Amino acid sequence: MTIILGIESSCDETGVGLVRLDGDGRLELLADEVASSVEQHARFGGVVPEVASRAHLEAMVPTMRRAFEVAGLKLSDVDAIAVTSGPGLAGALLVGVSAAKAYALSLGVPLYGANHLAGHVAADTLEHGPLPSPCLALLVSGGHSQLLRVDDLATRVTEIGSTIDDAAGEAYDKVARVLGLPYPGGPPIDRAAQRGNPRAIAFPRGLTGPRDAEYDFSFSGLKTAVARWVEARERDGEEVPLDDVAASFQEAVADVLTAKAVRAAERFDIGTMVVSGGVAANSRIKALAAERCAAAGITLRVPKPRLCTDNGAMVAALGAHLVAAGVEPSSLDLSATPGLPVSTVSV
Repeated sequence: MTIILGIESSCDETGVGLVRLDGDGRLELLADEVASSVEQHARFGGVVPEVASRAHLEAMVPTMRRAFEVAGLKLSDVDAIAVTSGPGLAGALLVGVSAAKAYALSLGVPLYGANHLAGHVAADTLEHGPLPSPCLALLVSGGHSQLLRVDDLATRVTEIGSTIDDAAGEAYDKVARVLGLPYPGGPPIDRAAQRGNPRAIAFPRGLTGPRDAEYDFSFSGLKTAVARWVEARERDGEEVPLDDVAASFQEAVADVLTAKAVRAAERFDIGTMVVSGGVAANSRIKALAAERCAAAGITLRVPKPRLCTDNGAMVAALGAHLVAAGVEPSSLDLSATPGLPVSTVSV
């Protein structure tokens, strides 16, 4: 049995997770504690890097203590440590990396600098078991919208497509601001959309023309189209049908994400799709993905909402895969890499 400690601090959530890896490669989640600073950022309408970094400093030790209490373990029980080294906010990443290096040095255990994006995919293995090879991952979060081919979670993750401007989560936050809804925008838009008509307004589907990048995403134009539509209604003194706007916007996002993901799975003959990342908790994205995957004969896997958002458990899970694959640990001069590409699973 191997106990892996995972530390996540790439953005506005301090996550500490503990998993147990048995001799057959099975994972057991022992603890998953998260401290979020989202309320501190809400009045700014987005994450303030300096505020996030200070929040991580304040939350790291208390969150660590809670995780070990929940798991019923001591620090001395840890056999390896995994930490998000990128991508993310530089200052926020440095807090987690510095803590992980200190724990690894004091405990005399190997340290693994892990990729945040691959961690989101690894989170699914905590709920649904090992991933088939290959599988397709649709990663949808606040800062990332990507299609990934996963041949081996520890060593071979390849980007098929990515966002060229605003990620889906960013578009949700900006549209929420236009509609006067709170930050973060995903949950309130999702709730409003369930009361609205998704066909009320024909918002554009970005990068879906015949000459556009086949597997890339663009949501900047959609965000702008929503803002201009709302501004036109307000200028003419007409009421803005908030629920219909939310539903039509959300339908446009879900339509593009799921259509491109299914097309990629069919093109590369991949029979399993994982949808992960914070926006994967969105009800319409999950429903439309399930509908389209079923029609195409693709097995769909979506982690439970708590595992979709940023957390330490996903980093611990990825660390367990790195340990099981015999990947070389990181050196103690490991640093944060804000622009770490997804193809670099460990640093």
